[in-house]
Amino acid sequence: MSRSNERIMYWIDLGYMDYGKSLEIQRIIVEKRQVNALPDVLLTVEHPHVYTIGRRGKIEDVSQMTIPIVRVERGGSVTYHGPGQLVAYPIIKLDETQMDVHQLVNMLEEVGIHLLKDYNVVAERVVGKPGVWVKGKKIASIGLAIKNWVTYHGIAININVDLRYFHAIKPCGFSPDLITSLNEILGREVSMNEIKQKFIQHFAKIFSVKLVEKMMDTIQI
Repeated sequence: MSRSNERIMYWIDLGYMDYGKSLEIQRIIVEKRQVNALPDVLLTVEHPHVYTIGRRGKIEDVSQMTIPIVRVERGGSVTYHGPGQLVAYPIIKLDETQMDVHQLVNMLEEVGIHLLKDYNVVAERVVGKPGVWVKGKKIASIGLAIKNWVTYHGIAININVDLRYFHAIKPCGFSPDLITSLNEILGREVSMNEIKQKFIQHFAKIFSVKLVEKMMDTIQI
């Protein structure tokens, strides 16, 4: 797609924000997107410690109740979000993009694969197991919800994550030993701001959009 034909998509960085607050923001944006009060929106965020349980999950999937637990409407079972993890929520009106949910998952995986390639890490997708994988270990999880053709929830990429938190759950049906992070692979921490900038660059290219950065207060949420 030529740059002149790129769709405009807002990018809002929520910084470090409580999961519940960011979910509330997603739901408000979804409602606005349904009536075309906003274009598509990409949210990026880093969360304090939290376990989220998707549509296929159950409370018994969490063995230690030491951090907050939130039930959500995304696909998948239980997962962990926390400091050192880049989370991105693409809120996209599918019927205006000629994209279906399978293509969206595929493109999010592609963004993760290209991001990791910047650090000389060879990542891949695995058929039937949404997410991004490195040498048989999962480094990024994808879980989506759709309401009236508008997507929300998204992708979480483990960068400088404390992987011990995954050992209190069975993340998306897998052994916690099959979860990895970029800092575990590289043996060093990586700048989250650097990761975020690389992510949005790859996202813009793969989704053929022009990301326009916005502040929360400028879109009246």
